[in-house]
Amino acid sequence: MAFITHVGTAVPRHAIEQHALAGVVARTLGLDAEKTASVRTLFDHTRVRRRHSVVPLEGLGAARSLTEGMALYRRHAVELALRAAQDCIARARLAPEEIDLVITSSCTGVLLPSLAALLAKPLGLRNDVRRLPLTELGCAGGASALALAHSHLRAFPHARALVMAVELPSLTFQRDDPSPENIVASALFGDGAAAVLLQGGNAQPGIEIVGTQTGLFPASLEDMGFDLRDSGFYVVLSKNVPRIIADGTPAVVRQLLRRHGLAPKDLEFFVLHPGGRRVLEALERTLELNPAQTATSWDVLAHYGNQSSASVLFVLRETLGQGPRGYGLLAAFGPGITVELALLRGQPC
Repeated sequence: MAFITHVGTAVPRHAIEQHALAGVVARTLGLDAEKTASVRTLFDHTRVRRRHSVVPLEGLGAARSLTEGMALYRRHAVELALRAAQDCIARARLAPEEIDLVITSSCTGVLLPSLAALLAKPLGLRNDVRRLPLTELGCAGGASALALAHSHLRAFPHARALVMAVELPSLTFQRDDPSPENIVASALFGDGAAAVLLQGGNAQPGIEIVGTQTGLFPASLEDMGFDLRDSGFYVVLSKNVPRIIADGTPAVVRQLLRRHGLAPKDLEFFVLHPGGRRVLEALERTLELNPAQTATSWDVLAHYGNQSSASVLFVLRETLGQGPRGYGLLAAFGPGITVELALLRGQPC
C-alpha cells in the first residue's frame, strides 16, 4: 500500500496578471494593432488570471542564449524545489534523512548533476538515498513520478518516497517567434514546484494510490513537445491536443478501473491536470463530469496557470486538504501524447 500523506509547494515571487502579460507579449513580438487585439482576446479566454515567474514581467521578453537560459534554470529550479521539499517535509514532521527515494520531474531545463543530487546536501538527505530523475515526459511527469513511487513502495513497504516536480516555462518564451504555439504557451504556462511525500505500510491518513495506468497515443507524436534550438526551447503544441486527449482517455480510464473491479460511476473525486481551458472542457465532456468534480483544477489553472509536470501536484495538494473519501482519479497528459492515470482512494483523517 502506498499513501500520499503530505504535499508542499513553492512559487516564484513575481506574480504576473494575465492582462499585463498579454501586452508585454504583443509588444515583444512586434505585433500590429489587429494581432495585438487577437492576443488580448486569447489571453482573456484562457481562464488563467495570474501566474508566477522567476523573471519579472519586463524581463520575460529578454533575449538569452541556451547557455544563459540553463544557468537561470539551474539557479531557480534548485531554489524552488528546495522550498517545496522543505515545506512538504515540515508538514510531515519528518527528518530529511528519513527519505529513502527521491524522484524528480522537469521538462523545461536540463541539470547534470541531477536536481536531487544538487538538493541532497542543502535538504539534508542521506548519502545513500536513491535518486531517479525524470525528463522528457512533459506535463505528465508529475503523475508518472507518483506511479514510480507507488511501485517502489509496493516492493519496499516501509520506505518513504519524495516526488518533486519543478518547471520554469517562463524561460521558454521566444521573443522572435510569433507562432501561435509560442503565443498560446505564453498565455497558459506559469512557474512553480511541488513536492509529495508517499509512505508505505499500513493504512494512514492521506490518499491511497490503488493502481496506476499509462496510455500512449503514438499517432500524436508530433502534436506536443519542445524543439530544442540554439536560443532555447521552442514549444510544439497542436490545436488537436484537446481532441486527442478527449478521444483516447476514456478507454484508458476504463482499462484501469476494470483491473480493480470498478466502473466510472464509482469515482467520487478527480485530480485533473489543468492543461488549459480546452483540455479541461474536453475532459468534462468525455468523462461526463459535473462542475464540482473539476472545480479544483479550474481554480489551480486560474491562480497558477499550467505549471507542466507540477500542475497536477498543485491540484493534489488542494484535494488532499479537502479530505476526499471514496475512489478518485488522477490524470495528467504529456508528449506522445501520453496519459498517466492513478486510481486513488480517500482515507479518513
